[in-house]
Amino acid sequence: MKRSRSVGASSPLNGIGKQDGDPRRKRKLAEISQALNVTPVDVAVLRRMAISEGGLLTDEIRCKVWPRLLNVPTDILPEKSEEVERENNKDYNQVLLDVQRSLRRFPPGMPDEQREGLQEELIDIILRVLGRNTQLHYYQGYHDIVVTFLLVLGERLATALVEKLSTHHLRDFMDPTMDNTKHILNYLMPIIERVNPEVHDFMQQAEVGTIFALSWLITWFGHVLSDFRHVVRLYDFFLACHPLMPIYFAAVIVQYREDEVLDCECDMASVHHLLSQIPQDLPYETLISRAGDLFVQFPPSELAREAAQQYSQQMAASTFKDFDLTPEQQRPDTVLRRRRRERQALKGAAAGAMVATAQPTTARRFVRLAVMGLTVALGAAALTLVNTALEWAPKLDLHLFP
Repeated sequence: MKRSRSVGASSPLNGIGKQDGDPRRKRKLAEISQALNVTPVDVAVLRRMAISEGGLLTDEIRCKVWPRLLNVPTDILPEKSEEVERENNKDYNQVLLDVQRSLRRFPPGMPDEQREGLQEELIDIILRVLGRNTQLHYYQGYHDIVVTFLLVLGERLATALVEKLSTHHLRDFMDPTMDNTKHILNYLMPIIERVNPEVHDFMQQAEVGTIFALSWLITWFGHVLSDFRHVVRLYDFFLACHPLMPIYFAAVIVQYREDEVLDCECDMASVHHLLSQIPQDLPYETLISRAGDLFVQFPPSELAREAAQQYSQQMAASTFKDFDLTPEQQRPDTVLRRRRRERQALKGAAAGAMVATAQPTTARRFVRLAVMGLTVALGAAALTLVNTALEWAPKLDLHLFP
């Protein structure tokens, strides 16, 4: 007998007081409750709550708020999910393999019988959504997103939200090719360039590209983070914001690891290995706040042209590999580290000036992010990517998810 429940329904997240007596927590709980109980529901407030420190606090609250953020009416959902036909289903074998490899996505200590039942439900949700939406194509890593919704919401509600998410936020990842996905990744370097030109130059010299962030983007970090609390905290944030917010969050992770990056050997293998191993002890609330700031300062519309140029620039650079700089004083890592030392004295003053002139206030940032979050009615490419005649590289044939 298959059975599911919301595993983390009463466990609060870090970042805001964990005790019910904490005044900030009580105030936030009251605001969420009030926003849910007015007619119509105050979705703008719910978005602000999801973005602000601590997110939505518990999975019990997420069961009520996530459907509102995705505009999924829960009162008209069928009482029972329809049966799924697995025989002769073109996606079944791949989905089964991926789900069988997803053991670590379930809470430690969960009884085998319960986990196996949830895995069966996970397969059914994926096949059900794909069956209803034949324009969608399964990709490796999709199950990492679906399992998060299953663990929080249960099968019936998760099916409805995953279907909405798949035809909106995730739509670009579910095309027959990776063209739109690669285009979204092309936003990463322009963001990093604006935040930290030195790290950007170093990564360009190393020719590391952006493939290290692919699994981050298409699983909303679900595949790479081991603590379920951190995963759902990020999902609060992403559901309340623009579909491109995960790429901004990827940029702030790279920026946060600035010293590690610049101390690394300036070659593709070394930098890729470093960045692909994401730390598990990140200061999530700080990084969420920074990602929100960056989105407001450098919206996708401002970065679209540069993102479209990334492919041609990378190809042009790759044709000059024969002109390697051999003298030690001209090695890219040596030059960049020298430049880093020269800039070090100016960092403090420059950072202070940026904070004073560029960052909006917390309240203003949350309001703008909440408003921009309302644009999720279309896929990210349809919303922000410019029309371009770029010819993309051949589809990558990599095994990305061990």
